[in-house]
Amino acid sequence: MFQPNMMDGQLHQLDMAQNTSESDLARIRDDEFDSATKSGSENHEGASGDDQDPRPNKKKRYHRHTQHQIQEMEAFFKECPHPDDKQRKELSRELGLEPLQVKFWFQNKRTQMKTQHERHENTNLRTENEKLRADNMRYREALSNASCPNCGGPTAIGEMSFDEHHLRLENARLREEIDRISAIAAKYVGKPVVNYPLLSPPVPTRPLDLGVGSFGGQPGIGGEMYGAGDLLRTINAPTEADKPMIIELAVAAMEELIRMAQMGEPLWMTNLDGTSMINEDEYIRTFPRGIGPRPSGFKCEASRETAVVIMNHINLVEILMDVSQWSTVFSGIVSRAVTLEVLSTGVAGNYNGALQVMTAEFQVPSPLVPTRESYYVRYCKQHADGTWAVVDVSLDNLRPSPAVRCRRRPSGCLIQEMPNGYSKVTWVEHIEVDDRGVHNLYKQLVSSGNAFGAKRWVATLDRQCERLASAMATNMPTGDIGVITNQEGRKSMLKLAERMVISFCAGVSASTTHTWTTLSGTGADDVRVMTRKSIDDPGRPPGIVLSAATSFWLPVPPKRVFDFLRDENSRSEWDILSNGGVVQEMAHIANGRETGNCVSLLRVNSANSSQSNMLILQESCTDPTASFVIYAPVDIVAMNLVLNGGDPDYVALLPSGFAILPDGTMPHEGGIGEATTSGGSLLTVAFQILVDSVPTAKLSLGSVATVNNLIACTVERIKASLSCENA
Repeated sequence: MFQPNMMDGQLHQLDMAQNTSESDLARIRDDEFDSATKSGSENHEGASGDDQDPRPNKKKRYHRHTQHQIQEMEAFFKECPHPDDKQRKELSRELGLEPLQVKFWFQNKRTQMKTQHERHENTNLRTENEKLRADNMRYREALSNASCPNCGGPTAIGEMSFDEHHLRLENARLREEIDRISAIAAKYVGKPVVNYPLLSPPVPTRPLDLGVGSFGGQPGIGGEMYGAGDLLRTINAPTEADKPMIIELAVAAMEELIRMAQMGEPLWMTNLDGTSMINEDEYIRTFPRGIGPRPSGFKCEASRETAVVIMNHINLVEILMDVSQWSTVFSGIVSRAVTLEVLSTGVAGNYNGALQVMTAEFQVPSPLVPTRESYYVRYCKQHADGTWAVVDVSLDNLRPSPAVRCRRRPSGCLIQEMPNGYSKVTWVEHIEVDDRGVHNLYKQLVSSGNAFGAKRWVATLDRQCERLASAMATNMPTGDIGVITNQEGRKSMLKLAERMVISFCAGVSASTTHTWTTLSGTGADDVRVMTRKSIDDPGRPPGIVLSAATSFWLPVPPKRVFDFLRDENSRSEWDILSNGGVVQEMAHIANGRETGNCVSLLRVNSANSSQSNMLILQESCTDPTASFVIYAPVDIVAMNLVLNGGDPDYVALLPSGFAILPDGTMPHEGGIGEATTSGGSLLTVAFQILVDSVPTAKLSLGSVATVNNLIACTVERIKASLSCENA
């Protein structure tokens, strides 16, 4: 191709279109490829037709590019792997090479890259094929060894169609998973992808029979969000380049969750009170990869809890993977949640393999504990033994931000099917958090793990499963006075109470969307207020709503506080708005094995005749980690419609009430469902009051003073009554 005296500057250029045959070009390109695959820095010196040596055994000679030439072409290749004629000529002039040499070098480099990508992809696919082959062998062996359940003899082939069908479904699912991951990987490295829908449409909301789902004010998909927090404002859906890393992180997190849920000592150590505590040194040795080192100033919170709940495993998985149902069931813990993008909806008509990028805000029902925002991926997988697992892991390392105060290391739950519609749930919570913003009153509760830990998640789930089971019960006793037996009426009333509870919880926490203003008092007795405008919301009266809340400590066990506040006979001791009238329970719906778990309809028989028709809807619920007594005045006409099965979404509610938490200073006795009998209580009192029916009106100082006085008097009455009772 070139004369060997290139160092003398005697370059003899050839018109390749005229003097070089096609066979010569093919031979030159082959030689170039041979040299490139050997070292990437050698170039074969071809010869023109006149200079070809007829001896076939003549040793080929190579021209080695200089290190500088290679570096320059490598750098150019990263920017532009397909240079045009003009770029090749410019590059050849700068490097002292021929345009054809540059052209062949780039051809060889592209071939190298393609070969490397294909080799890596083939290795991955070969590994998956081996897994498929092993599954096939396992199923074939199961088929050959199958026996008849009736007689114990060998099973005929014709009777095994179900197992064969299951085998085909499993293989199809695995192939689809390989195709999906391969498509994402191919897109990541810039190769063309066949027509494959990488992203599936979002999973539609599928509420349970009770009607669990989103409503105005509920922080689910499409639900109202009272503004947007710092994290929700800044986080967008992941980019295409992020998706392979997200998948890899989710798969690793799933493996870690399974091991965290199943391992014992030395990873998990048992405290004197029977709770589990993680050995951080052992964790780092066992899981060296993870999401990176703990940020400075962050604390580790790790906990594990197991319980048997009254719900089948399929419904549990559906609740966890549907953001609206999940944030509804865990409304005491999740103040807001949004699915940013669904990377996979799963296969075979269920959530197996589902992958969602989410952001959520976790809360304690008090204005003294800041909420925890988290940006994470949620991954659901069905395992070989029939166990389902759902895992969360933070994606904050993809979007580093100084505003991040909470990171979720692999956290989630294992769900195992049990007889009679029950499920065994093992929950793991592993959080790194900067909790310096927590008020001193709540520091002990937060550090004990009972505020955000696995015990609270499992206790809440257990109570909500009982609530759902009672809502769908059909064999109601007809003899009890006040029991609502109309099935549609029960569902409507429970749905209305559910909306009331969620609205209360979302409005009492120190969320980034809520701007609290301190009115009076110092330390733990501060009264905090905020305003909210309600316009065109059928679930709230129109106008300006003033929310007021305060939290304080009581030297009384939580169960005593809960029983006092929920009892209609002692209501007149603290409820200023009832004006000293007699409160009578008109109807109720039991919500579980704890007698305190119920929804009630109360009537206030006031001495003032104008208030004789006042009704109060109340829900009281308790578990070992938290108790609530939440109520709202309701219109008697609207409640009659609800009790007859009418739509509860159009009943205007402004909930008030109490959140009762253990103070965290003493060990709590008993397991899930057993009330704690020791320690003091942290009580949050909150009111929502309509101060003006015109949404555009100005808030008057008189209204604020009235609400401040109302909440202060209520607190004093509760303290006085419980102090006398405790004396």
